[in-house]
Amino acid sequence: MSEKNRDGKRNARERLAAEREKQKAAERRRRTLIVAASVVCVLGLAAVIGIVAANAGKDDDSADAGPVVAPSGAQGKDALAIPVGKDDAKSTLTVWEDFRCPACKAFEAAYRPTIHELTESGQLRVEYHLVTLIDGNMGGSGSRNAANAAACAQNAGKFPAYHDVLFENQPEETDDAFAENSKLIELAGKVDGLDTPEFRTCVEKGTHNSWVAKSNQAFQDGRFGGTPTVLFNGKNIYQDQSMTPAKLKQMVEEANQG
Repeated sequence: MSEKNRDGKRNARERLAAEREKQKAAERRRRTLIVAASVVCVLGLAAVIGIVAANAGKDDDSADAGPVVAPSGAQGKDALAIPVGKDDAKSTLTVWEDFRCPACKAFEAAYRPTIHELTESGQLRVEYHLVTLIDGNMGGSGSRNAANAAACAQNAGKFPAYHDVLFENQPEETDDAFAENSKLIELAGKVDGLDTPEFRTCVEKGTHNSWVAKSNQAFQDGRFGGTPTVLFNGKNIYQDQSMTPAKLKQMVEEANQG
Protein backbone atom coordinates (compact mmCIF):
# COMPACT_ATOMS: atom_id res chain seq x y z
CA MET A 1 0.00 0.00 0.00
CA SER A 2 1.34 3.38 -0.94
CA GLU A 3 2.05 6.10 1.57
CA LYS A 4 -0.66 8.22 -0.02
CA ASN A 5 -3.31 5.52 0.54
CA ARG A 6 -2.24 5.03 4.17
CA ASP A 7 -2.54 8.77 4.83
CA GLY A 8 -5.98 8.80 3.21
CA LYS A 9 -7.26 5.95 5.40
CA ARG A 10 -5.79 7.57 8.52
CA ASN A 11 -7.44 10.87 7.71
CA ALA A 12 -10.78 9.11 7.14
CA ARG A 13 -10.53 7.37 10.53
CA GLU A 14 -9.68 10.63 12.20
CA ARG A 15 -12.62 12.39 10.53
CA LEU A 16 -14.96 9.53 11.60
CA ALA A 17 -13.67 9.69 15.18
CA ALA A 18 -14.10 13.46 15.24
CA GLU A 19 -17.64 13.14 13.89
CA ARG A 20 -18.47 10.54 16.54
CA GLU A 21 -17.10 12.85 19.23
CA LYS A 22 -19.27 15.69 17.92
CA GLN A 23 -22.34 13.41 18.07
CA LYS A 24 -21.50 12.39 21.66
CA ALA A 25 -21.08 16.02 22.64
CA ALA A 26 -24.38 16.92 21.01
CA GLU A 27 -26.11 14.06 22.82
CA ARG A 28 -24.64 15.23 26.13
CA ARG A 29 -25.92 18.78 25.48
CA ARG A 30 -29.38 17.44 24.55
CA ARG A 31 -29.58 15.43 27.77
CA THR A 32 -28.43 18.43 29.79
CA LEU A 33 -31.13 20.57 28.21
CA ILE A 34 -33.79 17.95 28.92
CA VAL A 35 -32.77 17.73 32.57
CA ALA A 36 -32.65 21.51 32.86
CA ALA A 37 -36.07 21.87 31.27
CA SER A 38 -37.48 19.24 33.60
CA VAL A 39 -36.10 21.12 36.61
CA VAL A 40 -37.64 24.36 35.33
CA CYS A 41 -41.03 22.64 34.87
CA VAL A 42 -40.92 21.22 38.37
CA LEU A 43 -39.94 24.58 39.84
CA GLY A 44 -42.62 26.28 37.77
CA LEU A 45 -45.24 23.82 38.94
CA ALA A 46 -44.14 24.32 42.52
CA ALA A 47 -44.44 28.07 42.06
CA VAL A 48 -47.92 27.73 40.57
CA ILE A 49 -48.99 25.46 43.42
CA GLY A 50 -47.59 27.96 45.88
CA ILE A 51 -49.45 30.84 44.25
CA VAL A 52 -52.71 28.90 44.13
CA ALA A 53 -52.34 27.88 47.74
CA ALA A 54 -51.56 31.45 48.76
CA ASN A 55 -54.53 32.82 46.87
CA ALA A 56 -56.79 30.12 48.24
CA GLY A 57 -55.74 31.10 51.71
CA LYS A 58 -56.46 34.74 50.98
CA ASP A 59 -59.92 33.91 49.64
CA ASP A 60 -60.71 31.83 52.69
CA ASP A 61 -59.49 34.57 55.00
CA SER A 62 -61.51 37.25 53.24
CA ALA A 63 -64.61 35.07 53.28
CA ASP A 64 -64.39 34.43 57.01
CA ALA A 65 -62.89 37.74 58.13
CA GLY A 66 -64.73 39.74 60.72
CA PRO A 67 -67.72 39.02 62.90
CA VAL A 68 -70.92 37.38 61.65
CA VAL A 69 -73.28 40.27 60.97
CA ALA A 70 -76.79 39.23 59.97
CA PRO A 71 -78.76 41.61 57.78
CA SER A 72 -81.69 43.52 59.23
CA GLY A 73 -84.76 41.36 59.77
CA ALA A 74 -83.01 38.02 59.20
CA GLN A 75 -84.79 35.19 60.99
CA GLY A 76 -84.59 31.48 61.77
CA LYS A 77 -81.74 29.49 63.23
CA ASP A 78 -78.65 31.69 63.56
CA ALA A 79 -80.62 34.40 61.70
CA LEU A 80 -79.64 32.87 58.35
CA ALA A 81 -83.00 33.29 56.57
CA ILE A 82 -84.15 36.44 54.77
CA PRO A 83 -87.95 36.44 54.95
CA VAL A 84 -90.31 37.74 52.27
CA GLY A 85 -94.04 37.84 52.88
CA LYS A 86 -96.20 37.96 55.99
CA ASP A 87 -95.05 36.14 59.12
CA ASP A 88 -98.53 34.75 59.72
CA ALA A 89 -98.82 33.07 56.31
CA LYS A 90 -99.89 29.45 56.69
CA SER A 91 -97.38 28.17 54.13
CA THR A 92 -93.62 28.62 54.01
CA LEU A 93 -91.34 28.14 51.03
CA THR A 94 -87.67 27.69 51.95
CA VAL A 95 -85.30 28.44 49.08
CA TRP A 96 -81.54 27.84 49.04
CA GLU A 97 -80.05 29.79 46.13
CA ASP A 98 -76.75 30.87 44.60
CA PHE A 99 -76.78 34.04 42.49
CA ARG A 100 -74.28 32.46 40.06
CA CYS A 101 -76.32 29.26 39.67
CA PRO A 102 -78.00 28.85 36.23
CA ALA A 103 -80.57 26.39 37.61
CA CYS A 104 -81.52 28.95 40.26
CA LYS A 105 -82.06 31.53 37.54
CA ALA A 106 -84.27 29.07 35.63
CA PHE A 107 -86.31 28.40 38.77
CA GLU A 108 -86.74 32.11 39.42
CA ALA A 109 -87.78 32.83 35.83
CA ALA A 110 -90.46 30.13 35.95
CA TYR A 111 -91.80 30.61 39.48
CA ARG A 112 -91.22 34.30 40.25
CA PRO A 113 -94.64 35.62 39.10
CA THR A 114 -96.46 32.98 41.15
CA ILE A 115 -94.27 33.49 44.21
CA HIS A 116 -94.79 37.26 44.04
CA GLU A 117 -98.56 36.80 43.75
CA LEU A 118 -98.68 34.45 46.73
CA THR A 119 -96.41 36.51 48.99
CA GLU A 120 -98.12 39.81 48.17
CA SER A 121 -101.54 38.31 48.89
CA GLY A 122 -100.36 37.04 52.27
CA GLN A 123 -100.79 33.37 51.39
CA LEU A 124 -97.09 32.44 51.31
CA ARG A 125 -93.97 33.30 53.23
CA VAL A 126 -90.58 32.68 51.61
CA GLU A 127 -87.32 32.20 53.50
CA TYR A 128 -84.27 32.77 51.32
CA HIS A 129 -80.94 31.21 52.25
CA LEU A 130 -77.92 32.37 50.26
CA VAL A 131 -75.27 29.88 49.11
CA THR A 132 -71.82 30.11 47.50
CA LEU A 133 -71.79 26.73 45.75
CA ILE A 134 -70.56 28.02 42.38
CA ASP A 135 -67.63 29.86 43.97
CA GLY A 136 -66.53 26.51 45.35
CA ASN A 137 -67.05 24.66 42.07
CA MET A 138 -65.82 27.23 39.56
CA GLY A 139 -63.59 29.43 41.68
CA GLY A 140 -63.99 33.14 42.30
CA SER A 141 -66.06 35.15 44.75
CA GLY A 142 -69.10 36.28 42.75
CA SER A 143 -71.55 34.10 44.68
CA ARG A 144 -70.31 35.47 47.99
CA ASN A 145 -70.13 39.09 46.89
CA ALA A 146 -73.59 38.99 45.32
CA ALA A 147 -75.02 37.38 48.46
CA ASN A 148 -73.38 40.06 50.60
CA ALA A 149 -74.84 42.76 48.34
CA ALA A 150 -78.29 41.13 48.61
CA ALA A 151 -77.94 41.19 52.39
CA CYS A 152 -77.01 44.88 52.14
CA ALA A 153 -80.19 45.40 50.09
CA GLN A 154 -82.15 43.67 52.87
CA ASN A 155 -80.85 46.31 55.29
CA ALA A 156 -82.44 48.93 53.03
CA GLY A 157 -85.72 47.01 52.73
CA LYS A 158 -85.00 46.33 49.04
CA PHE A 159 -84.10 42.63 49.08
CA PRO A 160 -86.92 41.23 46.89
CA ALA A 161 -86.36 43.72 44.07
CA TYR A 162 -82.56 43.45 44.16
CA HIS A 163 -82.75 39.64 44.41
CA ASP A 164 -84.74 39.62 41.16
CA VAL A 165 -82.37 42.08 39.46
CA LEU A 166 -79.36 39.88 40.26
CA PHE A 167 -80.96 36.83 38.67
CA GLU A 168 -82.22 38.80 35.68
CA ASN A 169 -78.65 40.02 35.07
CA GLN A 170 -76.83 36.80 35.97
CA PRO A 171 -73.59 36.36 33.97
CA GLU A 172 -72.50 33.07 32.44
CA GLU A 173 -71.58 30.51 35.08
CA THR A 174 -67.89 30.72 34.13
CA ASP A 175 -67.93 34.54 34.21
CA ASP A 176 -67.26 35.79 37.73
CA ALA A 177 -68.65 39.25 36.98
CA PHE A 178 -70.41 39.47 40.36
CA ALA A 179 -67.00 39.42 42.03
CA GLU A 180 -66.70 43.09 41.03
CA ASN A 181 -68.38 45.32 43.59
CA SER A 182 -68.73 47.99 40.92
CA LYS A 183 -71.00 45.63 38.96
CA LEU A 184 -73.16 44.94 42.00
CA ILE A 185 -73.47 48.66 42.72
CA GLU A 186 -74.31 49.33 39.07
CA LEU A 187 -77.16 46.81 39.26
CA ALA A 188 -78.41 48.47 42.44
CA GLY A 189 -79.23 51.44 40.22
CA LYS A 190 -82.06 49.36 38.76
CA VAL A 191 -83.81 49.35 42.16
CA ASP A 192 -85.36 52.65 43.20
CA GLY A 193 -83.66 54.12 46.25
CA LEU A 194 -81.10 51.34 46.77
CA ASP A 195 -77.90 52.96 45.50
CA THR A 196 -77.06 54.96 48.61
CA PRO A 197 -73.77 55.65 50.42
CA GLU A 198 -74.81 53.16 53.11
CA PHE A 199 -75.43 50.43 50.55
CA ARG A 200 -72.14 51.11 48.75
CA THR A 201 -70.17 50.98 52.00
CA CYS A 202 -71.86 47.72 52.98
CA VAL A 203 -71.01 46.17 49.61
CA GLU A 204 -67.43 47.43 49.43
CA LYS A 205 -66.57 46.42 53.00
CA GLY A 206 -68.15 42.97 52.67
CA THR A 207 -70.11 43.62 55.85
CA HIS A 208 -72.02 40.34 55.63
CA ASN A 209 -69.31 38.11 54.15
CA SER A 210 -68.97 36.02 57.31
CA TRP A 211 -72.75 35.70 57.54
CA VAL A 212 -72.80 34.43 53.95
CA ALA A 213 -70.07 31.92 54.79
CA LYS A 214 -72.11 30.70 57.76
CA SER A 215 -75.19 30.35 55.56
CA ASN A 216 -73.21 28.31 53.05
CA GLN A 217 -71.91 26.09 55.86
CA ALA A 218 -75.49 25.47 56.98
CA PHE A 219 -76.32 24.42 53.42
CA GLN A 220 -73.42 21.95 53.43
CA ASP A 221 -74.40 20.64 56.85
CA GLY A 222 -77.92 20.07 55.53
CA ARG A 223 -76.48 17.73 52.87
CA PHE A 224 -78.76 19.11 50.19
CA GLY A 225 -78.23 17.84 46.65
CA GLY A 226 -77.56 21.21 45.04
CA THR A 227 -79.06 24.58 44.24
CA PRO A 228 -81.77 25.50 44.08
CA THR A 229 -83.15 23.50 46.96
CA VAL A 230 -86.82 24.36 47.45
CA LEU A 231 -88.84 23.14 50.44
CA PHE A 232 -92.59 23.64 50.83
CA ASN A 233 -93.54 23.41 54.49
CA GLY A 234 -90.38 21.34 54.98
CA LYS A 235 -90.87 19.00 52.02
CA ASN A 236 -88.46 19.11 49.08
CA ILE A 237 -90.61 19.92 46.05
CA TYR A 238 -87.92 20.88 43.54
CA GLN A 239 -87.16 17.20 43.02
CA ASP A 240 -90.82 16.59 42.07
CA GLN A 241 -90.77 16.27 38.27
CA SER A 242 -94.48 17.10 38.10
CA MET A 243 -94.09 20.39 39.98
CA THR A 244 -95.20 23.53 38.15
CA PRO A 245 -96.03 27.08 39.27
CA ALA A 246 -99.73 26.22 38.94
CA LYS A 247 -99.30 23.14 41.15
CA LEU A 248 -97.39 25.18 43.75
CA LYS A 249 -100.21 27.73 43.79
CA GLN A 250 -102.76 24.96 44.27
CA MET A 251 -100.74 23.50 47.16
CA VAL A 252 -100.61 26.89 48.85
CA GLU A 253 -104.34 27.47 48.39
CA GLU A 254 -105.17 24.03 49.78
CA ALA A 255 -102.93 24.60 52.79
CA ASN A 256 -104.65 27.91 53.46
CA GLN A 257 -108.06 26.21 53.39
CA GLY A 258 -106.96 23.55 55.85
